[in-house]
Amino acid sequence: MSSDMAHVNGIDIAYDTFGRRGDPPIVLVMGLGTQRVAWPEALCEQLAGSGRFVVRFDNRDVGESTHLADLGTPTALDFLLRRSPYALDAMADDVVGLVDALGLGDVHVVGASMGGFIAQMVAIRQPGRVRTLTLVMTSTGSWRVGRAHPLVVWRLLRRRAAYTRDHAMDEAVRTFRLIGSRGFPFDEAWTRHVAGLSYDRSYDPAGHRRQLAAIVAQPDRTAQLRRLAVPTLVMHGLADRLVNPTGGLALARAIPRSRFVGFSGMGHDLPRPLWAPIADEIARHTDRARYAGRDESVA
Repeated sequence: MSSDMAHVNGIDIAYDTFGRRGDPPIVLVMGLGTQRVAWPEALCEQLAGSGRFVVRFDNRDVGESTHLADLGTPTALDFLLRRSPYALDAMADDVVGLVDALGLGDVHVVGASMGGFIAQMVAIRQPGRVRTLTLVMTSTGSWRVGRAHPLVVWRLLRRRAAYTRDHAMDEAVRTFRLIGSRGFPFDEAWTRHVAGLSYDRSYDPAGHRRQLAAIVAQPDRTAQLRRLAVPTLVMHGLADRLVNPTGGLALARAIPRSRFVGFSGMGHDLPRPLWAPIADEIARHTDRARYAGRDESVA
């Protein structure tokens, strides 16, 4: 693994890479308030071992990338009126800017949760830059599909900001016991590890709210998705209580010739037993583009 920083779209984006630069590139886009370390290194290394150049990065307002504190903290009224300091479009531009900074041309894009919203915007706005699209536990932007379970919403709204490292780890455990994969053993050690590492790198509740405001303000992309010609894989946990599987199914219905893979017992996280199957699905999906002649890797 190699780590660096790129100046992109007027901000700094921190990123890691895995594998050989000449191999077909995959860019991993993570979700709301979540840092790049939530993409497990084992999953990234498996993809790199299958002949991919893997890039994971911190979105704006999280981790080691630029935090836009000068934009302020969205209020309850902002959320009600769907006002946001920036749109998901800007976060999609960050992705394209990072790709440009790395000189990668067109790439395979994988987005999880909010990262899936961002990945869709990249494909909609610049389809020629996307070799394939993989969307994990995400939705179309329509409020009619992918709705969270009311109990989950209520409990998450009651969550308080953490002021110590231990509190941040405890909150992560409570959150992922609520939204995580009930069909698999809960990996408390991994959850605490990622939460503690993320706290050490940068803990920013205001940045989380700015990202959340961008999600709340997002449009319904269904009509635009129907016009996509990008090969698309949709993966969703069938036990997801934060983004109901109807969100993933709506994506698969909207995007022409897309493929849906549902994982029994998977919630709104990446459970360790599914790291290898998820990496396998991504590798097979990107292989189809290679065999169709869209990839030219360097031997």
